[in-house]
Amino acid sequence: MNVVEVAIINVTSYMGMEAARLLSRHPGVKLVSVTGRSEAGKSLASVLPHLSGIGLTIDPAPQVADVVFSALPHKASAEVLLPLVEKGTKVIDLSADFRLKAVEEYQRWYDFSHPAPEMLQKAVYGLPELHRPQLASCSLVANPGCYPTGAILALVPAVKEGLVHPDIIVDSKSGVSGAGRTLSMTAHFAEANENVSAYALGGHRHLPEIVQELEATGSRKLSVTFLPHLVPMTRGILTSCYARLADGKLPDGEKGVAELRQVYRDFYKDEPFVRVADAPPQTKQTLGTNLCLVYPTIDLRTNRLMVISCLDNLVKGGSGQAVQNMNVMLGFPETAGLESLAVYP
Repeated sequence: MNVVEVAIINVTSYMGMEAARLLSRHPGVKLVSVTGRSEAGKSLASVLPHLSGIGLTIDPAPQVADVVFSALPHKASAEVLLPLVEKGTKVIDLSADFRLKAVEEYQRWYDFSHPAPEMLQKAVYGLPELHRPQLASCSLVANPGCYPTGAILALVPAVKEGLVHPDIIVDSKSGVSGAGRTLSMTAHFAEANENVSAYALGGHRHLPEIVQELEATGSRKLSVTFLPHLVPMTRGILTSCYARLADGKLPDGEKGVAELRQVYRDFYKDEPFVRVADAPPQTKQTLGTNLCLVYPTIDLRTNRLMVISCLDNLVKGGSGQAVQNMNVMLGFPETAGLESLAVYP
């Protein structure tokens, strides 16, 4: 395996530090540069002691590298990455800045005018289960959001096969690390502990990603209601999806449940990081891994599809998926650096 040089922009964010942790044990990677705006000039070990084995100093700007991971916030990421893309550097962006194809959606959902709308069509949405061939030949990856990853993987087999009506409900519960490292009242320990809260009832900025990818797969318009919740744990997302089954697509009763599960097993049979579970999964079963566990079933009383998915929002929902995308881009084994089992309990 050839060794490539990799840089991480904004290593002090949760996504940045998780990318550093995963890349540090990747057999085909040499981590040559990490940046952190307020910590430049300090050793990585002094700022993030759990990464002391990496032995780098935090740079003010990324050094030249074969691949650059950006963990900057939206808008700031695009501004920094555009010169790198123009130079031909392979870039994986963990922000939302290149995920959406319709430029007007950035003003609506992120409240800024995109600085390079022409790049939106060139970027590849980094969900390997849907876009592996495009990822293998691209230079700019838009890493998906954590909520969309769980929702899309839960729903795409059913949507693609036309098994459900277009009115879909997605209900997600996330640990507080999904809010990032910036201090906020809702993520404060005393506010989040022993508490569950719904938010973004007027529309969450991850919704257009979910709709974009599912509609592209199913080739029809969908009506998606997405409601996220904050739960008192550090990592993990559990997503519950509901939709009324289309008439005549599946047999009645338990035979229909069995056929539904076979649809999902067939769809994901060659996927290294999606597993169709035999029982409803739990977030701890994915802790620290790049796995997404998916459990499809039918509420036989109401003839409604129910799909549960679980993932670690910082790994398959973030930096792990970014490493998976890098592996596909560079022709590495897709599982390289991502083989660890879940941390349990």
